[in-house]
Amino acid sequence: MQTGLARTVTSKPLSARIPKPKKKVTWPQARAFSVHLLTASGSFLAFLSLVAASEESWTLMFWWLGLALLVDGIDGPIARRLQVKEILPTWSGDMLDNIIDYVTYVLIPAFALYQRGFMGERLSFLSAAIIVVSSAIYYADTGMKTKENFFKGFPVVWNMIVFTLFVIEPGEWVSFGVVVIAGILTFVPMYFLHPVRVERLRSINLPIFLAWCGFGAIALLQSMNAHVFVKYGIAATSLYLFVIGGIMQLFPNLGAKRS
Repeated sequence: MQTGLARTVTSKPLSARIPKPKKKVTWPQARAFSVHLLTASGSFLAFLSLVAASEESWTLMFWWLGLALLVDGIDGPIARRLQVKEILPTWSGDMLDNIIDYVTYVLIPAFALYQRGFMGERLSFLSAAIIVVSSAIYYADTGMKTKENFFKGFPVVWNMIVFTLFVIEPGEWVSFGVVVIAGILTFVPMYFLHPVRVERLRSINLPIFLAWCGFGAIALLQSMNAHVFVKYGIAATSLYLFVIGGIMQLFPNLGAKRS
């Protein structure tokens, strides 16, 4: 029996007994994977912001969320420039991005809104429920973007909404109304602006978005006790960014390049 077994082993072809060489990681693959690591760093920023929220350190929480927003804004253009999808087709940057976005754009802002409770316990709890449920359904929509890169329906940027409410403090019923309206608009095919990727009026829309970021940074430097000028700046730029997509939807030639 041993002889038969030996024959069986030794009868294997030479190619089966030679270990296959391991595939070498190329520089383009390593560079492309580093973009996924950049995206994944947003999860650690989310963790830090959650820790700050649990300690009710709102200024620090929004600093971390602001950094996460910055990472989310730059990783996409870098990924497209380095052709990450083509080089690493088995790794989904979109899936990774959506997971982190749900935490930083939705879950943590909802928790902060509830934790602070400036709308009262019941309305704060109901607002958090509206935010997390409507956003979960929105992320399941594979047709959330148009060919021009507008979002169809409110794109669940609750980090921006909640930050604006924290700074302006418009009162509990106005704040609750904003949450309800945005939650409803999640399911309405109204266009909302992507300030970087939408080409029409980008020369206007992008500076206004950067102005919103600038006012937000000043508010954070003022420990959320923003000067009235900063509050008006955040309110005005927020309103513009909220409605300009719908206006451009109604007027499809607005800002279009003339041939």
